[in-house]
Amino acid sequence: MRQLIAAAVQIACSDEVEANLAKLETQVREAARRGAQLVVLQELFEGVYFCMDEDARHNARAKPLAGHPTIARMAKLARDTGVVLPVSLFERDGARLFNTLVMIDADGKVLGHYRKSHIPDSPGYSEKLYFADGDTGFRVFETAAGKIGAGICWDQWFPEAARAMVLMGAEVLIYPTAIGSEPSFPGWDSRDHWQRVMQGHAGANLTPVIAANRVGVEKGESCEVTFYGSSFITDHTGAKLAEADRVSDSVVTAALDLDAIAEARRSWGVFRDRRTDLYGALTGPTPARLLADKAA
Repeated sequence: MRQLIAAAVQIACSDEVEANLAKLETQVREAARRGAQLVVLQELFEGVYFCMDEDARHNARAKPLAGHPTIARMAKLARDTGVVLPVSLFERDGARLFNTLVMIDADGKVLGHYRKSHIPDSPGYSEKLYFADGDTGFRVFETAAGKIGAGICWDQWFPEAARAMVLMGAEVLIYPTAIGSEPSFPGWDSRDHWQRVMQGHAGANLTPVIAANRVGVEKGESCEVTFYGSSFITDHTGAKLAEADRVSDSVVTAALDLDAIAEARRSWGVFRDRRTDLYGALTGPTPARLLADKAA
C-alpha cells in the first residue's frame, strides 16, 4: 500500500507578501504535523488577487523564476517539513508574463514548472490582460508523494486537461485556485458547480483531486470579490473526503491509497474502452453556437 496523506491549505491574503508567506508557512507546518506529504496551496498567494482590475501597473509584481525569493523560501520549507509543495507565482520571462506553478519536491529540489494553459477573462477575473497563454503543455511531476498532475484555477473547468494529465501518468490532480463571487452577477454562487466539475474529473478518471482556494473579501479599484474557500480533497470516485469552510484560514487532510486507486483505474474500463477515432471534434474549433454573444 502506498498511502499518501494529502493536504489543501486556504488563507485570506493581504498585499503584504511577508505576512502571507508567514501565514502559509504556519499552515504548511500544521499540515506536516498531521502527516501530510503533499500540501497544495492556493493560486497567487503572495498578494491580493490583482486581476480584479485592468491596470498594467500590476505587471511590476511579476518576477523571473531564477533567483525568486519565494521559491527559495518555499524550497527551504519543503525541505524542513519533508512535504511536496506546488507554488503559484506571477512569472516574468523576458517580455512575457505567465501564471505559473513551480513544483518543489520534499527535499527542496525544484522539479520544474507549469504555465497556466486556459486564461479567463470576465469582470473581476481579467487575467488575459496580465498572463500569456501557457506554453509548457500539461505537466505531470514525479515527486516523493507520487506523480502529480498540476492545473491552475480556470484549467479546472476543462475535462480535456484532467484526462490528458491522467493519460500522462498522473496519480493525483491538483488545482491551486482563486475563485469567488461574480461582480457582474452578485446573486450567483458558483461554489457547488465549481466543486462538482472537479468531482467529475476525479470520477471520470478514477483519480483523486485536490483543490486549494483562497478566502476573504478583496477590494480592487473597479470591484470586489468574496473568495469562498471550500478547498477540498476527493477520492478516485469524486466523493469528497475533506472540505474546508467558506471563510476560515484552514488546513484539510485526507489519506489516499495510491496502489488501490491504481488498481481501480486499471480495472474500471474507461481507459480500455476509449474511442480515440471518434474524438476529432475535441481538437477542432469551438462551434459558434457555444460561444457567448458579445453583442447581447
